[in-house]
Amino acid sequence: MKDFIAISDYAPKEVQELLDLALRLKKERLSGGNPPLLKGKVLAMVFQKPSLRTRVSFDMAMRHLGGDALYLSPQEIGLGKRESIADVARVLAGYVDAIMARVFDHQHVVELAQWSSIPVINGLSDYNHPCQGMADALTILEEFGSLKGLNVTFIGDGNNVAVSLMHACAKLGANFTLASPEGYDLNPAALKLGQQFAVESKSSITLLRDPHEAVQNAHVIYTDTWTSMGQEEEARARELAFPPYQVNVQLVSEADPKVIVMHCLPAHRGQEITDEVADGPHSRLFPQAHNRMHAQKAILAWLFGVR
Repeated sequence: MKDFIAISDYAPKEVQELLDLALRLKKERLSGGNPPLLKGKVLAMVFQKPSLRTRVSFDMAMRHLGGDALYLSPQEIGLGKRESIADVARVLAGYVDAIMARVFDHQHVVELAQWSSIPVINGLSDYNHPCQGMADALTILEEFGSLKGLNVTFIGDGNNVAVSLMHACAKLGANFTLASPEGYDLNPAALKLGQQFAVESKSSITLLRDPHEAVQNAHVIYTDTWTSMGQEEEARARELAFPPYQVNVQLVSEADPKVIVMHCLPAHRGQEITDEVADGPHSRLFPQAHNRMHAQKAILAWLFGVR
């Protein structure tokens, strides 16, 4: 496991071991602090897109483990524009110990990994969001003790976050349902992979149009913004397509009584989710956000071989 590019790259046992490591590191942190497993290590954080959670959670994960993080803004790098991706990868590999990249085009992070001699972590791409997926799985695991047999429903766009959540669920035996408007379905290649993993774990993947049908017996309801960065030109069309997919009190009431509601944030309150749900008793939005840091600690420790 040189790099962390997609949850689909790893066996169910490896995904579970990463989650177990994240749980251990989180407990250590909350009970006094983590040992300096990454003392002397430096993570380069390459950003094409701005972020609150990705930047701060990776920076603090490195600090908690005794290492350091170096933020590189879009203007400083110009990945694939000012300088080729291959050259950026090889230059950084001589300066730092690992690279985290938050990019628009998934191929950019794939190329970084191909040319880099040090570990590369996918901090987000247009195809998937594996670090978010691991934090999501960690949050569900803490709540229910296992993902096996749970019903996880994603309401809205079949986007990069949905892809990683689907793959995590399928690897770990949870039943994944997506309710999306026509034209906003999952990436076909990602769906095919998820279906293969679901067969292996004896779980299911269900695609629906009706959000009310989708939340029946759901243990987890997950949603995301209607329009992500890079989709601004589609904003008007999305604002017309997605209102029936709002996660509100009525929709939540139709799920399992102990359902938890998740959102990767930032949330556009009053659009994909209401204040009453985001701040209500079923919400796990902020523990989920905090788990980004703990899941990423596990990924970092794993890649450096110090678990």
